[in-house]
Formats: sequence, structure tokens, C-alpha cells
Amino acid sequence: MNPTPPASHRPAAMPFIMITVLIDMMAIGLIVPVLPLLVGSFTSDPVQAALWYGVVAFAFSLANFFGAPILGALSDRYGRRPVLLLGFCGLALNFFATALATQLWVLIAVRLVGGAMQANAAVANAYVADITAPQDRAKRFGLLGAMFGLGFIIGPVMGGLLGGIDLHLPFFAAGVLALLNLAYGLFVLPESLPVAKRRPVSWASANPITSLQQLGALHGVGSLVVVIALSNLAQFVMYTNWVLYTGYRFGWGPTQNGWSLFAVGVAAALVQGVLLSHLLKRLSPQRLVIIGLVSSSLGYCFWGLATEGWMMYAVIACNLLGFTVTASIQSIVSNAADTRSQGQTMGAVAALTSLMAVLGPVVGSPLMALVSHLPRGDWRVGTPFFFCSSLQLLSMLIAVRHFSRQRRGQGAEERIHSPQSSGVSGVSGVRAE
Repeated sequence: MNPTPPASHRPAAMPFIMITVLIDMMAIGLIVPVLPLLVGSFTSDPVQAALWYGVVAFAFSLANFFGAPILGALSDRYGRRPVLLLGFCGLALNFFATALATQLWVLIAVRLVGGAMQANAAVANAYVADITAPQDRAKRFGLLGAMFGLGFIIGPVMGGLLGGIDLHLPFFAAGVLALLNLAYGLFVLPESLPVAKRRPVSWASANPITSLQQLGALHGVGSLVVVIALSNLAQFVMYTNWVLYTGYRFGWGPTQNGWSLFAVGVAAALVQGVLLSHLLKRLSPQRLVIIGLVSSSLGYCFWGLATEGWMMYAVIACNLLGFTVTASIQSIVSNAADTRSQGQTMGAVAALTSLMAVLGPVVGSPLMALVSHLPRGDWRVGTPFFFCSSLQLLSMLIAVRHFSRQRRGQGAEERIHSPQSSGVSGVSGVRAE
């Protein structure tokens, strides 16, 4: 019987990175229900708790904004596996230090360090791009998205149960999961980026501003950077206001909100893990982006108009195509990048997402505050969701314009290089009709 080959000698395959992402997202999801409560334990009243929780969330996202492009570029130089292992170490230290924190400034410092070291999502996407043909990337990114969704289904449920026993227990459990992922990475996870395809780190281009400029300069991406930014901002504004909105509008508590977010996670996992592959047989990623943005725009609008709690679930069920946007755009961006810069490209996308995570609460909370004095049945209470709907509608219009220009450019290029245009038809310089 042959011994199990070491991780470095195994061919990289999709199941390896799917397991990695699932464990990673479970670890992160574990702390979601209890982090606000932990922050609240260091403050004296609910107003201060909300303020400092925003600071903690801001610290993590801001550090991730600066760290993700750098770690992505490092993965282009040294491989995906070492950078993923660094991320697992960072997460484990983050979770254990958070559990042991005795002062608020320590908690903020820990989240800063954790955000800077955590670029696992970007590197996982680059890993998938390494091992997948361009025409199959949308489907593969969908499978990865399903693992993200599944992790966020299982993690918060576990976190809520453990947090009921002890507030610090979910953080210790998340740290153990991160260490488990570290062991899995060391002994099982193979490298996906061959040495021949690696490139030196350009520190000048690894800063987030330059990386975003380079992302926009990629052929075929261009204004899609704005689409990514606006659609992510809509999502983070929604995340900021979901609990506040449903509590005010329907009187929902933690249990009802937990189940509603569970439904969102299940829908995302089913669409990206099962439905997306079938849709891609009939529709291009570009068309799915447009359809998904239209569906999301309508979904946000109907959430804002909902007058009964069951309507929130109905909109989730009707907005299934909205869950196809992220994977479809990621495949378009990945296909625009060359094989030697997937890490930096995906790091730039992650940096842009982190920036929107910073802006989401800044934009979303005042919107909810503006309408919180209105009667709960007033349609204007849905203003934060109407704002999200507008962002998605604007994203759709930008995407339509971008893809239309792209098609016209490709058509003009084909005419220039066609036999008729080069005089093969017998009349030099005149294209035959």
C-alpha cells in the first residue's frame, strides 16, 4: 500500500479549497452573534455599545482594505498555500486574543491585526482561478460562494448556542477551527500556483489605490469596478440595517432575525452551488450579471415595501437570481487577468469589498435614523432598502453600457480583421458588402 503523498505533491483540486473555505467561514460565522455582545460588555450603555461596535467593525475592514492587495501579491510570488496558512494563523491568534481581551483598546488592536492578515477569500478565489479553465470559472466561483454561504449558515447557529453557555466560548471554538484549518493546510492542501507562473512582488502596485487603478485598467473590466463597488455597498447597507429594520417594522427579535438570515444563507448556497451551473449552460456570465442586478434591485425595493414579516421570506425566494451576480462578475474579472497576477487582482477585489464594508455602516445607519421616528407602517421606513435598490439599478445601467461597448468594440475588431476588410474580396481597402 502506497503512503499518502505529501500535500506539496498532490494535484490541486476544487474539493481541497472548498473544504478550506467552509472551515474558514464557519470560524468567522461563529463570532457573528456574540461579537456585539462582547463589545457591549466593555461599555456602559447601548448607545456606546453601538458606537464602539462600529469602531471595531471599521478597524477590521480598514485593515483588510490595506492588507488584501499585499497578501494577494505575495500569493502571486510565493504561492497560494503559504499565504492561506498565514491567514489561518492570523485568524487563530485573532480569535484567541479577542476571547482573552480585557479592555476595549485591546479588542480594537486585535481586530486591526486580524484584518490585515486575513485575505483568505481573495487568495481562495485566486486558487480557483489557477486550477480552472476560463470558461468554467463562473461555475467554480459559484461553488466557492456556496461554501461561503454554508459556513455562514452553520457558524452563527453554533455561535449562538455556544454563546448561550459563555460569551467567550464561541471565540475559543473559532480559534480551534482556525487551527484545524491550519493543520489541514499544512498536511493536506496542495499548492495551486506552479513556480513557473509566479512573479516578483511589486510593492508600488500592491497598495490598495494602485491595485484598484490596475483592476479598472484590465481589458474587459473597466467600469465593472464601479458595479462591484455599488453592489457591495448595497449589500453592506442591507446588512447594517436588516436587524434594525425588521425589529422596528415587524417587532422581530434575535430568533426571527436569525431564521431570516439563515434563509438568506440557504438560498445563496443553493443558487451558487446547484442552480448556477445550470443557468450558465443557457446564459453567459455577462447576461447573468444584468439579470441578477435587475432581480436584486426589485428585491431590495420589495423588502422596503414589506408590511408583514412573511413577505421578507417571499422576497428572498423570488430574488434567487440576485445571488448569481458575485460569482459571474468574479469570473469576468478573473478571466481578464493573466495567470501570473490572479492573487493581486483578487486582492484588489477584496480590498474594494472591504472599503464598501467600511462605508456600509457609515451610509446605512443615518438612513435608518432618518426614518426611525415614523410610524412603523409608513412606507418611508423602507428608505434604506430603497437606497440599496437604487444602487443596484445604477449598477445594472453601468453594466449594460459596459457590455454594450465591449460588444461593439469586439464587432469592430472582427470587421477590421475580416478577409473582406483586408482586400481579400478583390478590392483593396474596401470591405465587400
